[in-house]
Amino acid sequence: MAFSTALSRKLGLTYPLVSAPMFLISNREMIVACAEAGILGSMPSLNQRTSEAFEADLKWIRSKTDKPFAINLTIGLTDPERLEQDVQLCFEYEVPVLITSYGNPTDIARRAHERGTIVFHDVIHKKHAIKAQDAGVDAVIAVSQGAGGHAGTINPYVLIPYLKRELNVPIIAAGCISGGAQVAAALSLGAQLAYMGTRFIASTECGAQDRYKEMVVQSTHDDVVYTDQVSGIHANFLKQTIPDATAPTRGPDAAKRWKDIWSAGQGVSLITEIKPIQAIVDDVVREFHDAINSFAR
Repeated sequence: MAFSTALSRKLGLTYPLVSAPMFLISNREMIVACAEAGILGSMPSLNQRTSEAFEADLKWIRSKTDKPFAINLTIGLTDPERLEQDVQLCFEYEVPVLITSYGNPTDIARRAHERGTIVFHDVIHKKHAIKAQDAGVDAVIAVSQGAGGHAGTINPYVLIPYLKRELNVPIIAAGCISGGAQVAAALSLGAQLAYMGTRFIASTECGAQDRYKEMVVQSTHDDVVYTDQVSGIHANFLKQTIPDATAPTRGPDAAKRWKDIWSAGQGVSLITEIKPIQAIVDDVVREFHDAINSFAR
């Protein structure tokens, strides 16, 4: 049985779920699988080394599905020339949703809206959320404590309703959402979409190494470390992949962030197996309805 929100209906989704864009490991296969499963798949444009390779991905996606998908543009972390090339390609291939992060989305939001494109922006607290709203984004992604990758420190039970009260744009919940019960909780707090990243690492379509996927399945929240020593910004990583103090920091044997040092959120505790994206979505939908129905007993 489908369930929806105003924002998911606006996007044409069957379910109010988003597969979060994960650096290096989200890919075009995930986007198409998510689209066919009725949710919004996404990937960073920078997952390809060049704009030409990114364009090839957009062509491939467009040849496989006519359903909505999203591209993540990391504004402040991308060379300006590359960013402009990627933005233009998103417009050329009519990408329905842009997810902006690490910078001011004002210009991208203005240009996107001229073409009917929707823009979401990552935030971790009110200050960034207000700036994003003033920039004209269509929704903010509230990245709460325990999220995979760069995460905030505020508990979602506070962050989501607080931002809903303070803002006039929809809120998207992100952080520790691994199943349908968490989706139900996020929507009940006022979110319009639920953003899931770590759960989709353990999917057959994900571009992560098999050992990475297995580590997500085997790990618990005790294996997740929140540190700024990897990327310079606080983020959550699997501690088994963080080099010890004696490891080289330069040279061919040095561990590379994101490639060798793997990110995951505290939601790993609830992930028990690797499945196709369609099966994961089916599980989440069933778990959502089970959670809702439990209140009627």
